[in-house]
Amino acid sequence: MLNRSVRHAFLIIIFTIAAASACLISIATGAVMIPLRDIVTGILHHELPGMNRDIIWNIRLPRTLVAMLVGANLAVSGALLQGVMRNPLADPHIIGVSSGAGLFGIFLLVVVPQYDYLLTPAAFLGATLAAFIIYLLSWKDGVSPLRIVLSGVAVSAFLGSGISAMLTFYSDRVHGALIFMVGGLAAKSWPDLSTILPYSLIGLLLAMIFSKQMNIMMLGDINARNLGTRVELSRFMITAIATLLAASAVSIAGLLGFVGLIVPHIAKLLVGGDYRILIPSSALLGAAVLTFCDTLARMMFTPIELPVGIIMGALGAPFFLYLLRRRKA
Repeated sequence: MLNRSVRHAFLIIIFTIAAASACLISIATGAVMIPLRDIVTGILHHELPGMNRDIIWNIRLPRTLVAMLVGANLAVSGALLQGVMRNPLADPHIIGVSSGAGLFGIFLLVVVPQYDYLLTPAAFLGATLAAFIIYLLSWKDGVSPLRIVLSGVAVSAFLGSGISAMLTFYSDRVHGALIFMVGGLAAKSWPDLSTILPYSLIGLLLAMIFSKQMNIMMLGDINARNLGTRVELSRFMITAIATLLAASAVSIAGLLGFVGLIVPHIAKLLVGGDYRILIPSSALLGAAVLTFCDTLARMMFTPIELPVGIIMGALGAPFFLYLLRRRKA
């Protein structure tokens, strides 16, 4: 038991170092390379003169912090959903977050673009509403993980057709919605950070509070009931927490895929299935992975900047196929 605790503590430290390293690399790397010494001086003492200070404080630092919170939110959301649905292929898309956020976000961007400043609350509302509808449709003497998945697929397909229709009727405005559809972090700044931060703090804290409940739920519904757990209420609460985390991330970064699928599996392979350790591990790894991929997306074809969703798709699709073949085996 002691050896396991020491191993978990060591891995948490490693994940923290990885997240911090990804953060520093993101701030240092770009069209203008900034030395580590200047980064530390500029952040801690606000004494850095000239252009580097403006680059750090007005461009790279807020974008990096937003990337870390988006990655942490999506990763923890995926970990919760994979556990509560007992489906290793589940991720935030399975509860309709992407389709709901996409429908409301695309409507705002292509139909009424004069209200594009409302994109974040509109996407958040759409994501939350879609998840709520899916949960209602899957209710029949309780909610089963299979019915949630099937309802999510049906509702996502229906909402996806609405997105396609809008893009067809307003084809001249598609470019404005492209980054949101792919998922990207370009031009994210302090207002975006202040928007996502409260949701991240509340969602991650609730996820940790429910981590013990998640461990009980992993024993199966019958065993969980025998241990005094109200299974339906717990499943609803955990799904709501996952929705909160994923919706806040999608409303800021767009329809960013595969973070919630890849990261929880990597964390589980390293630390095991104890959600008291898995949740903070997923958060730190999610922050590190998305921040590193965003840096890669900025630097691969300089001066052209790729949306980070393209990088995540290139990494996530092969991993998804690997999981699918492994599950079939």
